[in-house]
Amino acid sequence: MTAQVTVGLDGSEQSLAAARWAAEEAVLREVPLRLVHVEEWPAAPEIPASHLRAAAERVEELLRETAERARKDHPGLEVHGEQVRGRAAEKLTSAANGTDLTVLGSRGLGGLTGFLVGSVSLAVVGAAPRPVVLVRAERAEGERGPSGGIVVGVDVHHPCEPLLAFSFAEAARRGLPLRFLHSWTLPPAYGYAAMVDPSAGVELGDRLAAELDGLLEPWRRRYTDVEVSSGAVVGSPAYQMAEAARKADLVVVGRRGRKAPLGSHIGHVAHAVIHHSPAPVAVVPLS
Repeated sequence: MTAQVTVGLDGSEQSLAAARWAAEEAVLREVPLRLVHVEEWPAAPEIPASHLRAAAERVEELLRETAERARKDHPGLEVHGEQVRGRAAEKLTSAANGTDLTVLGSRGLGGLTGFLVGSVSLAVVGAAPRPVVLVRAERAEGERGPSGGIVVGVDVHHPCEPLLAFSFAEAARRGLPLRFLHSWTLPPAYGYAAMVDPSAGVELGDRLAAELDGLLEPWRRRYTDVEVSSGAVVGSPAYQMAEAARKADLVVVGRRGRKAPLGSHIGHVAHAVIHHSPAPVAVVPLS
């Protein structure tokens, strides 16, 4: 694995926003920035050579201008441009295999109305062995609130060391506070008791909050300069994370290595957050 940040570049506003975010991340990590453009247009005989040359020139210009912009914004940053041919999802996943972090653009509709992620981005997120960050071109004015920070979704019932390691390291680099959330609902066994006595789940909630605190304690001791808060909240994990994302600088969720019939499985919580978060979303493989 090479110490670098890789960004997929196709010329869209989303990919250019991803390149800006990736350049900042590369500076924070003190590693080079790698710009990758995947050419999926086949060089078939029926395509005029002049069109192929024009397309190649546009790609070269895109890579050159994006690299120059990154170097101008971050003097001293080492930037490399690369053009490859093939299926975008396969090539970007392959690129992600050998890099610290992969950054891709995603097209949003604003607010919580939607987050249109293409099949390429989802395929890379589902298969990459390292963290992938999806970045929107812009956020609606006023969406970022005063709290900001990094919001992390945690399931205390499953191992999540890679998620915690990524989150704390990112918060330390960016000087941002961390907020950890574990969302839960009352088990069906509580049934009627929960309806007549709203306090029936208080003990369970307190126990989950204590488990979350215990999970975070070693990391708090390691990253003493990072401001950390945590809580176990009642409700759908997908909904709670999407709501918390509205005031976040970055949202971090985990992805377990379970294979689906048609590819890697992202998980419904990560899938929902990816589609609805107005903030950049980091998806961290957990196994």
